[in-house]
Amino acid sequence: MTTAYPLTRSDHIPRATKRETGQFRTALAGALDNVETSLKAFGRDSGKPVTGIVLSSNVTLGVQKPEDPGVAVWFTWDGVQFCTPVDRYVSPAANLQAIHNVIEARRTELRHGTLALVRASFQGLRALPSPARASWCQVLRVEQRATIADIEEAFKRLARERHADMAGGSDATMADLNRARAEGLKERSNG
Repeated sequence: MTTAYPLTRSDHIPRATKRETGQFRTALAGALDNVETSLKAFGRDSGKPVTGIVLSSNVTLGVQKPEDPGVAVWFTWDGVQFCTPVDRYVSPAANLQAIHNVIEARRTELRHGTLALVRASFQGLRALPSPARASWCQVLRVEQRATIADIEEAFKRLARERHADMAGGSDATMADLNRARAEGLKERSNG
């Protein structure tokens, strides 16, 4: 499922190993607007509207220099869901502006090529299913038959290790832990 937070991205495009500052002079609000405008214009130009737009990131409001500035824009076009992830730059604004430029490149292909060329270009951005993620009991390191008390105890123990404020912890690992807890508690409440 595509979520705005935490960052959900297509796993077939690797994460950046080094980040650059970039030469973009666009603030976050401008970059957001540019992405939205480009997607709408692309839909209009192609005659096939863009729908289901979701901007996904690990960024929390007010954080100026996030640990993970990567962003991904998910959208549906021509009946297919696509994901454009960028984490090459040190700021979310620069990564969003890069996504805007990628979309504008598809608009250029459309103007100078054909719809078939654009479809071919988009194949690398097609949202492939994510690999199976660990079950709630695997994440919490408890047995499948764990009680609500076992789930809560495991969550508290692991949260001390995985919280973003702890060495080795991160927003992503904590989000996965929260997901596992919620799924485990829901299963126990319903069962």
